[in-house]
Amino acid sequence: MTDQLGPLLRRLRHQAGLTQEQVAERSGVSVRTIRRLETGKSTDHRLGTVNLLADALDVGHEDRRRLAATLARSQNEVASGVPEPVPVPPALVADPPESMAVPTELVTVSAEPMADSAELTTSSPEQLDEPPPPAVPSPLPVPGALADAAQELAREVRRRWRREEGQRRVHDPFPLPVRWQQAPAGLTDLQENIQRLGPGVVPRQVDLSGDLRSVAEVYRRISSGRLVILGRAGSGKSILTIRFVLDVLEASPVPGRVPVIFSLGSWDPTAITLRDWLIGRLLRDHPHLARRSPSGSTTASALVDADLILPVLDGFDEIAEGLRREALEALNATSLPLVLTSRRGEFAEAVQAAHAPLVWAAGIELTDLAIDDLVTYLPRTARTVGHGNSSGHGGDHDGDGGTGAVWDVVLGELRARETPASAPLAEVLTTPLMVILARTMYSETPGRNPAELLDTTRFPTRKSLEEHLLAGFVPAVYRRRVPEQTEGGQRRRQPNRDSDRVRRWLGYLAHHLVRLDHDRQDLAWWQIGDSLPRSTRIMAVVLATALCITLSDWLVCPFVTRLGIGEILLQGSLMGPVAGLAFGAVYAVMIAYGGGTAFEPARVRLRLPGAHSRISRRPIHTFTGRFGNGLFGGFVMGVGFACALALERAVYPGIPLDNPAVIEGILINMLVFGLIFGSAAGLVFGLTAALEAPVDVASAATPVGLLSANRTTVGQQVLVLAPLLTLAISLGGRLVVDLLQGPLGPLNWGLSDGLLIGAVGGLGGSVSYALAFTAWGQWVLLSRGWLPLTGKLPWDTVAFLDDAYHRGVLRQTGAVYQFRHVRLQHHLGHTFRQQQANYVPARFPSAQSGPS
Repeated sequence: MTDQLGPLLRRLRHQAGLTQEQVAERSGVSVRTIRRLETGKSTDHRLGTVNLLADALDVGHEDRRRLAATLARSQNEVASGVPEPVPVPPALVADPPESMAVPTELVTVSAEPMADSAELTTSSPEQLDEPPPPAVPSPLPVPGALADAAQELAREVRRRWRREEGQRRVHDPFPLPVRWQQAPAGLTDLQENIQRLGPGVVPRQVDLSGDLRSVAEVYRRISSGRLVILGRAGSGKSILTIRFVLDVLEASPVPGRVPVIFSLGSWDPTAITLRDWLIGRLLRDHPHLARRSPSGSTTASALVDADLILPVLDGFDEIAEGLRREALEALNATSLPLVLTSRRGEFAEAVQAAHAPLVWAAGIELTDLAIDDLVTYLPRTARTVGHGNSSGHGGDHDGDGGTGAVWDVVLGELRARETPASAPLAEVLTTPLMVILARTMYSETPGRNPAELLDTTRFPTRKSLEEHLLAGFVPAVYRRRVPEQTEGGQRRRQPNRDSDRVRRWLGYLAHHLVRLDHDRQDLAWWQIGDSLPRSTRIMAVVLATALCITLSDWLVCPFVTRLGIGEILLQGSLMGPVAGLAFGAVYAVMIAYGGGTAFEPARVRLRLPGAHSRISRRPIHTFTGRFGNGLFGGFVMGVGFACALALERAVYPGIPLDNPAVIEGILINMLVFGLIFGSAAGLVFGLTAALEAPVDVASAATPVGLLSANRTTVGQQVLVLAPLLTLAISLGGRLVVDLLQGPLGPLNWGLSDGLLIGAVGGLGGSVSYALAFTAWGQWVLLSRGWLPLTGKLPWDTVAFLDDAYHRGVLRQTGAVYQFRHVRLQHHLGHTFRQQQANYVPARFPSAQSGPS
């Protein structure tokens, strides 16, 4: 029975001698939720909630098995609608490594139905050299559908970051050594808390030393599953997180918690909870997770609530400065395992402001590269330079023209440390970022000599050297190249672009990401149009929709009316601009109501309803919202159509507009056409909710994939909306006129009038809707039209962004691009602003010029 979970929880609570209020205080679950679970009033049993209650009640092995079996039975009944007994298999016992707690990421999630109730337990203390700290409680088993979703997500994450690691050429010729040391004690929690020990238990020493190859192994030594990775800009934090995710996923083919990297800079903890933000990022980067789970929520929500996601939060320092304390406090309010990266200074300020570090979290801090690392690495990168006989070996050369000889002078100076030029250069080349920039500029660009880095006249300081390397990166990667031949014998086209223009385009995009208090990192194609002022966007919508309506009227009129060519041209010329103003007004209201943000890409596709389709609460809710929006927009369009009709009659037949009878007729037309257009648009847009289904699993794994999927979806919407709007306006107009014929006097709605208005509204209205109110339409209108027209971006924007990714300037993070490094983003944005005619650098009063 579906209500067996309630009596079991109530019995366990009575055995523990706790009240509902005490359980709520221990678990963080509200008393109302506990009461609903115990009384059987809640059928949406979230796995994360039951986990918290099991931990708070301190249930034993057998009771946890009973909870697992009861929960699995409940989930199966919700999914199938038929009560079904679920056998309880024996507990799965896994022996952890010696002196090590069970790693949270190795808790397996089985996709087999008989394994739904399996549980991972620890070995007895007698089997270990020393008593281990208690492991993080394992998540309860999950239904097969959710386990399948976790496995599919793991495969997708692994595939994505393998491709990204290869794109960054991390292993060419070999990975730069990324090492670390233990973070300062003031930035981490106490060892007793990290190891989750009870009162009076002495913590053991945990070795957190390692390098890039052992980051996942080091994480497994942390009992709490919470780790902070600190390091300065360019020190290799992002590369370390990628390797961590891949190592965790490769350690077990069926991971328990799927590690997913989230760029933390876009999180506003005062506006959205961490849970909801994580779900939103999952839905953006993995749209197939919008599918409904057995509990009725999205699959993304179910995965988060079931503790099947291990958040890897990259870039705590990228959160707005005024929000970091709130962000740390929000993270401290949760107990979920996580990995957090940040620059040390910004994290230390947040810890000081919050008066607490990240609770239960251990910490490591990345260290600088050594001169010996450069001596080993840089010569092996110089393959295209050298004019003598190459020895073919990867080590140092004695100036004989070998491939590594180009770096001999620089490396000799760095090892000697006897010249004024070696000190600042040695400081610069201590981070992987600067080493990669130097490699790109000098090892991979023919004719460049790195000895110029030793010129103290050109580069007297460390900052000047860094700016030089940043400034030279784009010209180096956009130098002219001969097309490379692929395995199939074809040449892969890589367009040769002018580096100055490329820097201007990239600078505009970097500047677009700037906000008042911090910089965004996510470069989303559907948000590029936001870089234009709101007034410009509204004007673009007015012009585009006016053109669509005008052309539609000119196209339809000759087939359904007997008007002359002059009257047809006049009608379209008047109808288009007025309709454009109406669309612009609705668009202005929508972006003002939405805070000026862009329209999000649709996470659905259109499909015909199947024989077993049924309307659930979600489509009904969607229908209500769509109907309201369509009613408002359509009514405004109807009022605009009535005004355009009045103008046409005033210009062509010469009907005066100041006649009281004419004014009364215009007002009646406004009401009638508003109701006709509003009811038709509301009904049609509402009914399309029944045709929507989540996108396929393989869809939208990249920015180009998401753009392609949205282009297809918008095209399907236009093909569906055009005929439906035509019929709804034509037939609905007849019905509205018949209903209002008595109260408003004699009204005329002939067959030709209905067909004309319906066809123009259906064809022009659907295309105008696609351009004005969809993410793909805004992309076409603004990013592919307006911005290239003004020189801000190239005409082939998609190819340009994809080419920048393949050249290593941009990286892909799910459905969005990011600049390869935030330092490069800042440099390009600052350079772009300096080139603007109205640029005035900010001036701040000196510290000594305060009030006397």
